Amino acid sequence: MTTSSKTINNKALLPWQTPNDVQQKKFPVRTAVALAIGVVLWLGPYLALVGVLVPQQVARIDPGSKTQAIALMSTVAMIVSTIANIIEGALSDRTRSKWGRRTPWIVWGSVGTAVVILFWGKCTAIWQVVLSDSVYMIFLNMIVAPLIAVIADRTSPKYRGTISSVYALGSAAGQYGGQAFASLFLPVPYTGFMVMAGLTLLSGPIAGLILHEKSTKDMPVDQITMKNFSQNFAFPTKGAHDFYLALFGKLCIQTASFAISGYQLYILTDYIKLHGGTLQSYVTMISMILMTTAIILCIFAGPISDKIGRRKMPVILAGGLVAIGSLVPMFSTKPWIMLVYAAVVGIGMGMYNSVDQALNIEVLPDAKTAAKDLGLLNMANNGGQVFGPIFSAAIIGMVGYHGIFPLACAMAIIGSILIIFIKDVK
Repeated sequence: MTTSSKTINNKALLPWQTPNDVQQKKFPVRTAVALAIGVVLWLGPYLALVGVLVPQQVARIDPGSKTQAIALMSTVAMIVSTIANIIEGALSDRTRSKWGRRTPWIVWGSVGTAVVILFWGKCTAIWQVVLSDSVYMIFLNMIVAPLIAVIADRTSPKYRGTISSVYALGSAAGQYGGQAFASLFLPVPYTGFMVMAGLTLLSGPIAGLILHEKSTKDMPVDQITMKNFSQNFAFPTKGAHDFYLALFGKLCIQTASFAISGYQLYILTDYIKLHGGTLQSYVTMISMILMTTAIILCIFAGPISDKIGRRKMPVILAGGLVAIGSLVPMFSTKPWIMLVYAAVVGIGMGMYNSVDQALNIEVLPDAKTAAKDLGLLNMANNGGQVFGPIFSAAIIGMVGYHGIFPLACAMAIIGSILIIFIKDVK
């Protein structure tokens, strides 16, 4: 750790302790680089798969029930992901090894995830797709929960907005670049699965190498008892008012985002009526607009949040932009309308993601269970990826594709309102 060896009152900061503003005099560049590269290499392939390659695979296997199949896959994945987040995040918090707390998890998670992707691409039945996605989630969360916890482990409060922006920058590149990259493999889908497996395989080892965690073999760990079990392996219950407002606010905003992006391919084919080369070009353009706007906001929003000392206001404003952008496609089926949607929502999600992780860290009930609790907050991302398609599938069945857009708008507004009620964070 770059600054963990700084001393205050002649007492060295231990490898598993979080530095305060006095101890960490410089921005933790090494941590930032590891986070950005790590998240690009797991999130890019993930959203390439669930946003483009797997929907295409499902449509090929069972075109008549593709929306229901995606909703089923997402539901099962959320259940598995929730359990995995709690258990793997909690175990990561308690891991004592010469490679630190987080590195062993993200490395082995990368290996397992890559292997599952190769099997996933060979699926020829819906049940196989659902099972592959579920196993994939087990290994993927071995990367996600520990990697996010690195922010809490190694960043003092004064740099959390900026490092949240760095994480969001990597997220934006992975999220939108991954989908644009995946569109290149629509004619050769299994090649796409192999490439995504290879990229994911690099995520943990590269991030771990850059992080260069110090040994936690001497880290004190309380023995698990019935009394402290819930603290270590369950949802927090004490001092968690703001935690749950942040959790459900995040869930609503992410649901709004994924209600549309989770069905992006089907919106373009069945609502906008695009096919062939035009479809591929629009998938690419939308992804690039979302990525570009998000990256621009990532550069500015986090550092500004640090400078003004505010976390809630940028998140609330971002939720409002997502609401407005989500409503735009309801008014036209012209292809250009999706480009307008991408620009507005890209700005909103760029601002949101830039400050979100900083807000999450400041509502944690207990620093000792950071990976577990941040994993639970991150579960809202997975929940959004599940509830978005589920709600969209229901709306499509009732009123058609144009019903998705007011649904997403309403969810974003509800999420913003929940963030307003957070008390102990400015």
